[in-house]
Amino acid sequence: MKKETTSNNQRSNTNNEQWPPERSGRAGPTNNELTVADILKKVRTLEIKSKKLTNSLFTGEYHSAFKGKGMSFKEVREYVHGDDIRFIDWNVSARMGHSYSKVFEEERELSVFFLVDCSASSLFGTNEQSKKELITEICAVLSFSALSNNDKTGLVFFSNLVEKYIPLAKGRDHVLYSVREMLSIKPKSTQTDIVKALQFMNKISRHRCIVFILSDFADAGYHEALRVAAKRHDVVGIQVFDAMDEQLPVFPGGGLIQLEDPETGEVTWLDTDDTLSRHAYNQQFRRILYDAKQTFRNAGADLMQIATGQDYVKALQQFFMRRV
Repeated sequence: MKKETTSNNQRSNTNNEQWPPERSGRAGPTNNELTVADILKKVRTLEIKSKKLTNSLFTGEYHSAFKGKGMSFKEVREYVHGDDIRFIDWNVSARMGHSYSKVFEEERELSVFFLVDCSASSLFGTNEQSKKELITEICAVLSFSALSNNDKTGLVFFSNLVEKYIPLAKGRDHVLYSVREMLSIKPKSTQTDIVKALQFMNKISRHRCIVFILSDFADAGYHEALRVAAKRHDVVGIQVFDAMDEQLPVFPGGGLIQLEDPETGEVTWLDTDDTLSRHAYNQQFRRILYDAKQTFRNAGADLMQIATGQDYVKALQQFFMRRV
């Protein structure tokens, strides 16, 4: 399936007005022009927001949604009515003269990887934020949720190659470093290859991990790589999209507009007054959503689909509760 995502550089041939117009509440430099001070300020803002969400909304939900590796012995205590008799420690009970039960606890520590699509299409967005900004916020919230549960996190940035790898580690400094890299990453390539990211993930991790893949998934041919990854890991896809990915806006005066694929640079013209053209544009978007949904279902993996400007917190909560 050919990727045809619109870019911020498209123009109408009727009045040469740039589209989309500047969005309200988004003054200042773009992500590619952020200074060190800008990045540090954004990191701090995301930390405060993510911690607040983690503490007030995700308490227990993240923990319940992702299970530990198993149960390990913790201690013995006196038997009380209702304890499972299978867990009576007969050796300790014989020495002490009355019954004692073994107590177990979940081996909680998990390894959580984020596979983050940083191709050119992630920079697009017309509804309050770009897809990259939405991906960064979701990753930050999930990273601080993992931190509060004492889990390790790691990052793989990918385009049509692996752009950067941050190994698993714990701690606040590690999470803040990861968030800073999400904000400042400058990929070498503009294109997307999800297969490369999944293959790299399978190479670097021998043990079962939680793997979040964050992308618009406007790609094809990754079904087999996803199936292999889902057999080894607990894979969750988060597909992000923008309203203008779905439906062309109505331009003043109508007429032809120029669309540029931000990943390939391919340029085409589209008649916004033509009903068939608008329908074909919408159908292509629906195929991308449908293909991703079917691919993840067939691989035995989970998928969330979230739009820019949408309440992603509610979407995450609902997802966590469905997994419990």
